[in-house]
Amino acid sequence: MQIELAPLERKERYKLIANFIVPRPIALVTTRNAAGVDNAAPFSAFNYMSEDPPIVALGLQVHPDESPKAGQPKDTTRNIHDNGEFVVNLVDEALAEAMNICAIDFPSDESEVAAAGLTLAPSNAIKPKRIVEAPIAMECRRLTTLEFGSFRSIVLGEILWMHIRDGLVDPKTFRVSDEAWHPVGRIFGSLYTRTNDRFEMRRPGYEEWRRKNGPTAKP
Repeated sequence: MQIELAPLERKERYKLIANFIVPRPIALVTTRNAAGVDNAAPFSAFNYMSEDPPIVALGLQVHPDESPKAGQPKDTTRNIHDNGEFVVNLVDEALAEAMNICAIDFPSDESEVAAAGLTLAPSNAIKPKRIVEAPIAMECRRLTTLEFGSFRSIVLGEILWMHIRDGLVDPKTFRVSDEAWHPVGRIFGSLYTRTNDRFEMRRPGYEEWRRKNGPTAKP
């Protein structure tokens, strides 16, 4: 099967792209509006982009066509546009249910954080607060926003501070504990995945690989 994406509707493109690029990490993003209301929303259009400088990317969007608010910016989109600050709270198994509650389309003046039974704590460098229950929280400030359509935009944020649950990282080596870190990934629809079934695959050096496999054909 071969499919050209340009003639397809937005929903059809989403199914083909997002349902195959899996599992995706989940950012439970906290922001604050001008009235001081704290907002939390999950994003699986999210990933790490760079460590020098430390950058993450978020795919922001407006409300979809079937929504009563169709075409209007979502709370996270509007808040980041207004003040350029946000916290990426990563999601593990213990936080998954609360994350799902935060996906509900609450009114803009009502905080998803309280509805999900989560606790907020002040950030070190920005106004939006972090979620205490999150295993990792990354304070971010917008570097730039890529505007290329009316439905989505991509914001690149610089990570200023990381708050990490005790026991997840060795403070001397910065090695992450695979026994303590249990992230949840997004598949599609209502499907998510745990990371119970893990395997190690060591990457050999080129000389080691060549000793075992012989020379490769020249291009």
